[in-house]
Amino acid sequence: MSNLSEQEIIRREKLAKIRELGIDPYPAELFKVSHLVNEVKKNFKENSKVIVAGRLMSRRIQGKASFAELMDSSGKIQVYFNRDEICPEDDKFKYNDFYKKLLDIGDIIGIQGKLFTTQVGEKTILVEDFKLLSKSLRPLPLPKTDSEGNKYDEFNDPEQRYRMRYVDLIVNPHVKETFLKRSKVVDSIRNFLTDLDYLEVETPILQPIPGGAAARPFITHHNALNIPLYLRIANELYLKRLIKKHLIFGVK
Repeated sequence: MSNLSEQEIIRREKLAKIRELGIDPYPAELFKVSHLVNEVKKNFKENSKVIVAGRLMSRRIQGKASFAELMDSSGKIQVYFNRDEICPEDDKFKYNDFYKKLLDIGDIIGIQGKLFTTQVGEKTILVEDFKLLSKSLRPLPLPKTDSEGNKYDEFNDPEQRYRMRYVDLIVNPHVKETFLKRSKVVDSIRNFLTDLDYLEVETPILQPIPGGAAARPFITHHNALNIPLYLRIANELYLKRLIKKHLIFGVK
């Protein structure tokens, strides 16, 4: 615990309280949804019932009401928590204690509710019930924006972004778009070559001899075989062997 930040310690204390209530958020509970966020926005209809799930990305608690932002794999949507809607009976524990005190930004929840439009025209889900699906034990490095629109504390350090891709995908939406576009481009190239009867093959990642001309290879030890292996730099040696064998055996 000594290596944990104050926020991480507080979140673990909240997790202990949640477990005392008989809720174990690990592994994430199966929650059947009726719509993705982009479907809700695209086919928006006032008072329609929806069941969605996603990550809490922001909260603005104002007494017995709260606006929050929920993000799933397809996008973000505003959700509205009202104490009397969630807790119609005299017991207000679920809103006053569970939602306000035990949930954090980054937690994954499932919600049931109906659609409405706010006075400023924002498409919103009025939450009638919610369920914690997974507890986030580390705070997200979300950027802060001042009144003039300037952003601070952005997650833009190159080394951190590459080391923590999972965080990068959560807090920087444009990164996900790059991932999707790259996947589609690679898939398109693969299909084009497949239609021309090209064959896709895989070559070894670890090799018994270093390859890559003058480049210094990374070396590791294979315990089971008790031999040194080298991380491939260039895969041309194995490809040349494969092509040679194909030519010998008359494979197109």
